[in-house]
Amino acid sequence: MSDKQIETAYRIARERYAGWGVDTDAVLRKLAAIPVSMHCWQGDDVGGFENPDAALGGGLAVTGDYPGKARTPDELRADVEKAFSLVPGKHRLNLHASYVEFPAGWRVDRDAIEPEHFRSWIDWAKSLGIGMDFNPTCFAHPKAADGFTLSHRDEGVRRFWIDHCKACRRIGAAMGQALGSATVTNIWIPDGMKDTPADRRGPRERLKRALDEVFAESFDPRHNLDAVEGKLFGIGAESYTVGSHEFYLAYAVRNDKLVCLDAGHYHPTESLADKVSAILAFVGEILLHVSRGVRWDSDHVIALNDDLLSIAQELTRGGYLDRTHIGLDFFDASINRIAAWTIGMRNMIRALCIALLDPVEKLQALEAEGDYTARLALMEELKTMPFAAVWDRYCVLKDVPVGMNWMIEVKKHEDDVLSRRR
Repeated sequence: MSDKQIETAYRIARERYAGWGVDTDAVLRKLAAIPVSMHCWQGDDVGGFENPDAALGGGLAVTGDYPGKARTPDELRADVEKAFSLVPGKHRLNLHASYVEFPAGWRVDRDAIEPEHFRSWIDWAKSLGIGMDFNPTCFAHPKAADGFTLSHRDEGVRRFWIDHCKACRRIGAAMGQALGSATVTNIWIPDGMKDTPADRRGPRERLKRALDEVFAESFDPRHNLDAVEGKLFGIGAESYTVGSHEFYLAYAVRNDKLVCLDAGHYHPTESLADKVSAILAFVGEILLHVSRGVRWDSDHVIALNDDLLSIAQELTRGGYLDRTHIGLDFFDASINRIAAWTIGMRNMIRALCIALLDPVEKLQALEAEGDYTARLALMEELKTMPFAAVWDRYCVLKDVPVGMNWMIEVKKHEDDVLSRRR
């Protein structure tokens, strides 16, 4: 499609949306101010650089062996930059602690990592003018081999993971201070049991005490924000998950922490969108990990489906965008990894674009009047409004490929760069 065709289509779309009281130019300005945190672990199949040969574990699994995965920090950063260049807007990077970079011939264990071990990541992010988010890595380690970390019955093992999470909060705060944008440091642990436990109480009480100690040190919220992430179940933890949604929800409300809602961490019939307003009635902010579970928490690349649109619509209709940190969390090694990032990021941003184009005041006014017939009719009409023309205009404004043209760049990068990795 030529620039002239894009401009003509946008002009028509702008007029149609104006008929419903929506200013599309204002929508695009608002969209440009929403950062999405892109997860580093899609680029190398959650391998990290601490010990790339370590077994993943922790209820996590990556399927596929598409050629060209990043093998070094520099390769991963280059791939991230390539994906960013295909996505409209300025965004963030979400980093796991296992992506640490040690000086040659010297290393420490996870309980002793420091901000300096992430200096290259911080300097790189500063050069791009982006913020970063951070996560303790409580898996793929000998001290997590039996499936327990912060709730472990062994005090020594539990102490190791407490110290690791403390270190990660200090690193997160250092990142946020250096980059001038608060880092969200999110804690997720794999702790649980494959079969029915005889003691559900003990691990949860140990986890609560461990978290209290982890969070004892205070940080400036301009530098670091803490989040806790629950899960329904995982591989090897099908019958009992210590850090369940209910556990972390209660902990976050009592201790003023962010609740991390992962789209793949609930029963398939549950709606993540419905949880947003319920939880934000009691906490200040939330973190979203947007994924696509297929029958269970399988972390597929997110698609522009009803689930994704309902999340974006809830954030806009509820006025929650300034209280929500949006990040992605999926890993697919069966397709080109940069394409996976690009599809996921573009879909998240496109869903937000569609949601922002809704005439929210009109919809809510109809509802307040009790005119549910007109409300439903308008919601259905909006599904065929020309949002694609607005999205194409946004891509042009942000100087990224329109439509499928980004695949040309991905294929060229695969031929020139990824195909040479062995």
